[in-house]
Amino acid sequence: MCGRFALDKKTDDLIAAFAADGNDFEEWVPRYSIAPSDVTPIIRERKHSDSGEVSRTIDSAIWDFHPAFMRDSKRPQFNARIETVATNGLWKGAFSGSRCIVPMRGYYEWQDIVGPDGKTIKQPHFIHGEGELLAAAGIYTVRKVNDEWVVSNAIITREAKDASGEVHDRMPVFLTPKYYDEWLNPVKFTTDAEREHAVSILEVVSESVASTITTYEVDRKVNNTRTADPFDAGLIAAL
Repeated sequence: MCGRFALDKKTDDLIAAFAADGNDFEEWVPRYSIAPSDVTPIIRERKHSDSGEVSRTIDSAIWDFHPAFMRDSKRPQFNARIETVATNGLWKGAFSGSRCIVPMRGYYEWQDIVGPDGKTIKQPHFIHGEGELLAAAGIYTVRKVNDEWVVSNAIITREAKDASGEVHDRMPVFLTPKYYDEWLNPVKFTTDAEREHAVSILEVVSESVASTITTYEVDRKVNNTRTADPFDAGLIAAL
């Protein structure tokens, strides 16, 4: 799974990395602890009905996928499994036509270890790529809340490979720049064959990125979302 991540780039960095328009996206301040239900930037493409032009923008989204047809839930829906994202009724519509990229520096996972006192503690690891930016495949949905349109999203996950698999059995599906255009293309999948083809590409591309993923231990102060300072760069510092 992916239950917490960091993004230490600014808005201009994201515009450059993803060849996106600035839109009216607020200036992103680097954050080192982004948890489910927090707001995070996503990159998406939309086709304008009046002009037919496609624009790529950076938008704010709540990391808790909540389509209009879903009742309120106390449990946030923030990860969609690649095994069912193209077939499950909760995700299928968004996978077919509302795909996005969730940028991150890296993400956190935890291992249970035995401390000096013999008690089990959760040791956090920061899992990251070779560069300073990873592009997680995501899906998004839009619903109206109190007369305002609210965008929410989920990150697609897969079986973990290589270094990340040593810490946790799931990991985000990461894309390479070569695949950004195809993934963000707002053309809607209308057949099972199209959805299956997209899943197969995700599997191959994400496995190639997985081989570049590495991990190191970080301070346990990141463990508690209520007390961890999201603006503290020390959260991703190696021990």
